[in-house]
Amino acid sequence: MDKLIREYSEDRTEKYPVQFFCEGDDYELWGMFSGNTHLMCVDAPGSLYLLGTDRLGHDMLSRIIYGARISLTIGLIGIILSFVLGLTFGGLAGFYGGWIDSSVQRVTEIIRSFPELPLWMALSALLPLNWSPLWIFFGITLILAMLDWTGLARAVRSKILALREEDYTTAAILMGAKPSRIITRHMLPSFFSHLVASASLSIPAMILGETALSFLGLGLRPPITSWGVLLNEAQNINNVAVYPWLMLPVVPVILVILAFNFMGDGLRDAADPYRN
Repeated sequence: MDKLIREYSEDRTEKYPVQFFCEGDDYELWGMFSGNTHLMCVDAPGSLYLLGTDRLGHDMLSRIIYGARISLTIGLIGIILSFVLGLTFGGLAGFYGGWIDSSVQRVTEIIRSFPELPLWMALSALLPLNWSPLWIFFGITLILAMLDWTGLARAVRSKILALREEDYTTAAILMGAKPSRIITRHMLPSFFSHLVASASLSIPAMILGETALSFLGLGLRPPITSWGVLLNEAQNINNVAVYPWLMLPVVPVILVILAFNFMGDGLRDAADPYRN
């Protein structure tokens, strides 16, 4: 420590064999089931950290797995809200047209004219600092959903505009069917598979949005653990130099983004009626 640099050396005199399904610290599964059986551990006083620890001694592997729940939940809940908003506004604009269509189009153009990341940052900064982590979670999810529905709304509008001129739509109107029934029972099913594929491609954007905001310190904050919160600790280059494994949370982010993109491409190809 003369140069204030931590130096580590291997001690081969003591051996701690790795054991599977052994007893350790107590925990609660899903907050309901108590237990103390762990997948892997070593005898005391040894410790097992497969991906190392952070600056406070927390196991990185456990935090990455725990943070996956938050990051993936934000993506899924956010796309559900965005899906509902896109279907509602896009369907109304395409079916009724006129001033409703013009109003929806102007709103979507205004939202899409702003750069996404600065707008995310500005809205996230408006969230009160005294909010609980749960309210911050819902606030970030709502912000991401409110800014992502415009693309889906335009796709729905274009499809509805084309389908409302079809013969079966005219027949349903002449039979006295309500607009809500015509849209939900006759129009949406014809291109719903394409909407699902488009929605699956939007999930990565939600996850990246949460990760970016939390990395910049404007999204989720401790004690909530997400991939973005974990990467926030890697902002200091001095910490990364001493603990290079702090960059490991970026690996599941890349893998999940690629997985959702591949799934979305597969769904889009499978739903293509002109595919041979």
